[in-house]
Amino acid sequence: MAGNRQILFIQGGGAGAHDEWDDKLCDSLRRELGDGYEVRYPRMPNEDDPNYATWSAAIRHEMAALDGGAVVVGHSVGATILVNALAERPPEQELRAIVLVAAPFVGAGGWPGAEFELPHDLGARLPQGVPVHVFHGLQDETAPPSHADLYARAIPQAELHLLPGRDHQLNNDLSEVAKTIGPDDLRTAAQE
Repeated sequence: MAGNRQILFIQGGGAGAHDEWDDKLCDSLRRELGDGYEVRYPRMPNEDDPNYATWSAAIRHEMAALDGGAVVVGHSVGATILVNALAERPPEQELRAIVLVAAPFVGAGGWPGAEFELPHDLGARLPQGVPVHVFHGLQDETAPPSHADLYARAIPQAELHLLPGRDHQLNNDLSEVAKTIGPDDLRTAAQE
């Protein structure tokens, strides 16, 4: 698949998340993006009990194998760990975009949990000049939609996408994500 744009999709946590839940999101993204994209979907270790140390190491390993200009997408707790790992240590390769889908916010105003707590200066710690998109369903009963607002405050440069009628899995439809990470939309957003 040389020459294809790379997308790294990080699954959420929970028993069966990779094969029974987030595979539908990944399939939707592949379908919507079409030819010219390589969507990588690695299995995270111990998916039923996400651990920051092991998941962030696995994410860094996966990012090291990407070409420059890749897009990283995380769902649910996978997005929380992804953005934390990027804030802790940016990847060596340049990213084209960071996309958080239904990400629980861990910290003040969000969920408690020292292991996943996001730094107060999260936006400043992320790779500079890389567009950040936060997608959240307004019917999400797992991570409340208010968590998206907390991300918008913590990452002032982020573009917030609130989706009416969509649940934690965005109803297994990542068409808005695909449109956003398509080549023309990201180029426009980065120039603004």
